[in-house]
Amino acid sequence: MLSKNYNCGILGMGSCVPQKVLTNFDLEKMVDTSDEWITKRTGISQRRILDEDVPTHELGVGAAKKALEDSGIKPEQLDLIIVATETPDYLTPSMSCIVQDRIGAVNAAAFDLNAACSGFIYGMSVAEQFIKIGHYKYILIVGCEGLSRIVDWNDRNTCVLFGDGAGAAVLGPVEEGYGILTTYTGAAGDLGKNLTMPCCHISPKDIEKRPGDNKRVLWMDGSEVFKFAVRIMEQGANRVMQDCRLTMEDIKLIIPHQANIRILEGAAKRLNAPMEKIFSNLHKYGNISSASIPLGLDEAYREKMFSKGDNLILVGFGGGLTWASALIKWNK
Repeated sequence: MLSKNYNCGILGMGSCVPQKVLTNFDLEKMVDTSDEWITKRTGISQRRILDEDVPTHELGVGAAKKALEDSGIKPEQLDLIIVATETPDYLTPSMSCIVQDRIGAVNAAAFDLNAACSGFIYGMSVAEQFIKIGHYKYILIVGCEGLSRIVDWNDRNTCVLFGDGAGAAVLGPVEEGYGILTTYTGAAGDLGKNLTMPCCHISPKDIEKRPGDNKRVLWMDGSEVFKFAVRIMEQGANRVMQDCRLTMEDIKLIIPHQANIRILEGAAKRLNAPMEKIFSNLHKYGNISSASIPLGLDEAYREKMFSKGDNLILVGFGGGLTWASALIKWNK
């Protein structure tokens, strides 16, 4: 056990996506939709899709290995693995235990966390507490999703939105003044009915919402989630800036959950932030839930869109309904 409190920061990043690309033009052959309709309303041009015989955890393992390599930390040095997911391959063993086994992190505890698209930042907030109090030194967080396996491919309102992928980060002690400066998490369970994915039980109301034979598919009230998302992204970003006594001028880049380009534009307008400060790779991957933010952070990091000392905001929202944000002073 460590003997003092530490600042907690990101030591390494990694991501992994399937090779298979599903374009809007491919979807035109599957459902009543068009590339123009999808692009105009969502900003998505394509998404990555897992092959049927490939388990989702393969993406998490790939992202984890890259994050460990980037950090210089060996698997056996990890104290804890947190996998944020709403699409686990099994309820048990957990995705985190599968990842632990596959990467050889023999000394790590492991658990899954489900806060949907907010999950990665929820995981960061949990990891930060363990590291700050000196209970653990190195923690791996993975956002890993196979959303293509829970969407209704006959529902043109939802199947065009989602894809598969994973992103990962190794967290550990960093020098004073750097790393995670603050996090903010919350939930509105009363709005959870607006985005549902049944598992071991399904209510009569949720059965009615799913006209097809497969009732265990994702369903969403898009307009209600949209209104919530724009409001909560502004609230989340402003909250962490206020906590650190910073303004938008102090922020180098905002890396939001990638759900819909109109949500990003609406949040940017409410924050008085130029779109140049809002990172987006939505057109390439669509919505990949808990993997969205770490994959975006990894891409921005590798494209050298920020450097040591820059302030970054991560902000997300998702099923539950949940939200989360974090303000980071980049330490690498």
